[in-house]
Amino acid sequence: MRRKDREITDREKILKILEEFKCCRIGINDGGKVYIVPVSFGFVWDNNNIFLYFHGANAGRKYDLISRSPQVGFEMDTFKELVISDKACGYTAKYSSIVGEGKAEIVKTYDEKIAGLTAIMKQNTGKNNWEFDEKSVLDVCVFKITVEDMTCKANE
Repeated sequence: MRRKDREITDREKILKILEEFKCCRIGINDGGKVYIVPVSFGFVWDNNNIFLYFHGANAGRKYDLISRSPQVGFEMDTFKELVISDKACGYTAKYSSIVGEGKAEIVKTYDEKIAGLTAIMKQNTGKNNWEFDEKSVLDVCVFKITVEDMTCKANE
């Protein structure tokens, strides 16, 4: 990272920043081109790993591409405020962002689908005491990215 003064490495600060985001953009290899799709997401950070969860249909471009090429990139950001200057090149912004890569897969077990859907709902509502009906869980595809590398940056 070029701007080391803006790099965030403290786990608690990264967790707070992750909790702010509502959209994650996933970049997936599409035969040498990159297919970027914005998704609602949730995350689980255990002692050693970060897992990003998102959902979609059991068919379609995202499903097919991840099935064929699971190595993905991802990006999340939030723009907080424009900082004005008297000079054009003096302008800056208050923001936070996370960029990373990992391996995506389709979640296979019912229990992990529930865990992923719960993480997505918590990210978007702040609540994690959801109940899901079985048909809805079986009908949806839940994807998981195991984060392999990630950088967090902020200008606060």
